[in-house]
Amino acid sequence: MTMDTPRTAEEFVPSRAWRAVCALALFFAFLIVDQVTKVFIRGLVAHGFVAAPFIPGVLEFRFAANTGAAFSLGEGFGFVFVLLAIAVVIFTVAYLYRAPLVSKLEVIGLGMVAGGAVGNAIDRLLFGFVTDFFCVQFIDFPIFNVADIGITCGAIIAFIGFVISPASKVDATQELNRRDAEKRARKAARREGRDK
Repeated sequence: MTMDTPRTAEEFVPSRAWRAVCALALFFAFLIVDQVTKVFIRGLVAHGFVAAPFIPGVLEFRFAANTGAAFSLGEGFGFVFVLLAIAVVIFTVAYLYRAPLVSKLEVIGLGMVAGGAVGNAIDRLLFGFVTDFFCVQFIDFPIFNVADIGITCGAIIAFIGFVISPASKVDATQELNRRDAEKRARKAARREGRDK
């Protein structure tokens, strides 16, 4: 294919195998990195750690026990967020398996979101709170963790993939022609059944 050749939507549509491998790789990458960093921070807290600069004036490590959702929102609804994490995983699997047109960005984003959602759900189930530790210093911003990064960035990536990818755009004329052809075929089949 040359640079001048227009790309079709089909060229952007990943196979189910690619969807599964990519989404699972990102799911486990975010889940594992999230859990390892949280174990590390909780281990430091057990030895008296409270805060330490990471990038002076920009970012520091600061432990926070978050009983809410991403960025400390919705405190006190931990069980609801565990159920929501389960729903996110079920939706992701169903969508990536069943949707005929899915962009690669959607696969990447949904894998990140699912990994982050499960990472935070594990904390809620085991400890009753989520371990947060990234603290932005130059603006007033909630303390967050790797799972929150996966959820937020993944949602943005999936949304961009859905909005701008040719894979998510259906040719309206082609779709209407397909539906008309199906109607004609059904009518012809009914006529044929009456004529017998």
